[in-house]
Amino acid sequence: MKILVANLGSTSFKYRLFDMETERQLARGGIQRIGSPESECSAEIGGKTLQKVIGVPDHAEAVRQCLAQLTDPQTGCLRDAAEVSAIGFKAVHGGRITGVQRVTDDVLAAMEEMNPVAPAHNPPYIAAMRQMGEQLPEIPLVAAFETDFHQTIPDRNRYYAVPYEWADEGLIRRWGFHGASHRYIATRTAELFSRDDLRVISCHLGGSSSVCAIRHGLSVATSMGFSAQSGLPQNNRCGDFDPFALPVIMKRSGKSLDEVLDVLASQSGLAGLSGVGGDLRDIEQAAEAGNARARLALDVYAAAVRHYLGAYLVELGGVDVIALTGGIGENRAEFRQAICRDLEELGIVLDSQVNTTARGECRISAPESRVEIWTIPTNEELIVARLTARLLKG
Repeated sequence: MKILVANLGSTSFKYRLFDMETERQLARGGIQRIGSPESECSAEIGGKTLQKVIGVPDHAEAVRQCLAQLTDPQTGCLRDAAEVSAIGFKAVHGGRITGVQRVTDDVLAAMEEMNPVAPAHNPPYIAAMRQMGEQLPEIPLVAAFETDFHQTIPDRNRYYAVPYEWADEGLIRRWGFHGASHRYIATRTAELFSRDDLRVISCHLGGSSSVCAIRHGLSVATSMGFSAQSGLPQNNRCGDFDPFALPVIMKRSGKSLDEVLDVLASQSGLAGLSGVGGDLRDIEQAAEAGNARARLALDVYAAAVRHYLGAYLVELGGVDVIALTGGIGENRAEFRQAICRDLEELGIVLDSQVNTTARGECRISAPESRVEIWTIPTNEELIVARLTARLLKG
């Protein structure tokens, strides 16, 4: 069984193709600038890199171009597009519908209901799924929702202290996101330690960040709540924020509620604090040059991660493994040092030398540390492929 996993943006389509008999990645590629007469197509198939520029008007045509790459007699890895059993999507928010679902009109309608909550993610996925369903009806489409992994969170960590009817009727509760990444960390740490009873704190740190408490391979708490705008500060999204500040901001700025929410969702986070953008590399460079706002952004971000580390250490009654993943978690040694500093009393001791040179999957805790600290590159696409294959098998 071969599964194509799609990662969509409003003008981009990225994919990975997996052979699920061995879980081997056969190819990866994508198309940028969809809708432009000069869309950029690229692929890595069998160790060969392919690139070309053509006009790709929509996501359905992007899929056709990718299938053409994969079935090319000279450079492809498939004999026929019919070998693709399904296209799996890392869908974000379906509200009343979660889990792993065949894409239907009802699934798309549920996603549309959550557009105001996931404005950057749901609309492009919905549009692309509709196009593909209409123009490529022979290929099953499967949505693996990011909220699925967090269905095991107990009610005490799921409910907000608001009128119960809001949660019961309006779905106002903590849903959690980055489910594919945290599920991969849960699976991979169990493999590394040959144990299924681990207490793990998974830190997915990147342009979008969240922390998840995992016990026995199951999510029991996570930093993101009703929307992906909550929890840790993101590269341009605010993270946790007091809603009673909204009327004050509206009155002083003269902005409407929608305008203020747009600022919180696109001009805040690390970019809003630092003033130099949301890329941690740029912020670190500015902080080293003496930029006080950049230093503040780094400190606020690190403090937020440490806040959830402490909360989840208590929730789990201790921790066996802290896993750091995502672009920042895997690659920014200075930031890993910042979030692990002065935690020796809790049995969390970073090996500074190993941390500085760590690459890929690597233990970075000191020999005397009671808690294992690891960098683990995530593989969300493999998780989506596994869930898609499992659904197809019934």
